[in-house]
Amino acid sequence: VQLQASGGGLVQAGGSLRLSCAASGRTFSSAVMGWFRQAPGKEREFVAAISGSGYITSYADSVKGRFTISRDNAKNTVYLQMNSLKPEDTAVYYCAAALSPFVVTRLGLYDYWGQGTLVTVSS
Repeated sequence: VQLQASGGGLVQAGGSLRLSCAASGRTFSSAVMGWFRQAPGKEREFVAAISGSGYITSYADSVKGRFTISRDNAKNTVYLQMNSLKPEDTAVYYCAAALSPFVVTRLGLYDYWGQGTLVTVSS
């Protein structure tokens, strides 16, 4: 599975962005897809994950109610809609795929990673 993230940019606090992650490979529709982020000087952290079917999602407490993860298996793409952005959301965002039957949030359980896309939220 190869992953290509896009959609990052500069946005003012309170604004919105939508990240996309295009995947290649036949296993996409059965893979758990996740978004992680890494701010300067900090460890990479979990943001959101979605099951292969799209019916089950999980979010970090810090983004719950503001971010929405979704997927389109016909397009082999997963999305992260980010609303009400805050300066503390500034980070490089990574998409990842886990060959797991369960939605997982631990970084080490993801098998494939895309390159990051930078999101900068100005105050």
